[in-house]
Amino acid sequence: MTYRDDTIATVDPSSGTASYLLAGAAGFGLGLLASAGRKAAVQAATYAAGDWFEGLKAEHAMARKILQTLAETTDEDQGKRATLVLQLQHAIGKHNVQEEYVIYCVLGEHGQADAADELNAEHFELKQALFELEMIGKEQRSGFADKVAEIRAAFEAHVREEEDVVFPALKAALSEEQSKMLTNRMNREGFKVA
Repeated sequence: MTYRDDTIATVDPSSGTASYLLAGAAGFGLGLLASAGRKAAVQAATYAAGDWFEGLKAEHAMARKILQTLAETTDEDQGKRATLVLQLQHAIGKHNVQEEYVIYCVLGEHGQADAADELNAEHFELKQALFELEMIGKEQRSGFADKVAEIRAAFEAHVREEEDVVFPALKAALSEEQSKMLTNRMNREGFKVA
């Protein structure tokens, strides 16, 4: 490195420092691209559905599959259980952000604030139950299968309320343009946390 006027540093290309800086910048750029690619892959199924309601139903189906796989594990499957719990927490967390930050707010704007509040409370209960499931697994305590069964039952009740009652009423209240805007907002929030 050479210095001019004792205040501005320049890089001497023959010193190799320029190569390290370029390699570091390239690595950082690739990391950003990889992160964006991972986020796009995680959000792809929801985005591909083309509609906020269909996207949420696809996410419900994905979480349901993870729960089914968890239910099929045994006490000898500690590693598999830990991985599945992490996958479920991530899937549910991303899903909850989309619903809580976008869908439930629009519910409130369309006269369903009580339903939004109830669904938000159920999200908290599910987060708490997932935390408890993780702790049971980490501590290898008994009760893992019972907790999974409890979570599945609560999840199904929540999903049935959304898919059969609340979301169809919201969809009917929205214009086509409003529904498109809601889909875009929901996908943007999902991409942020994917």
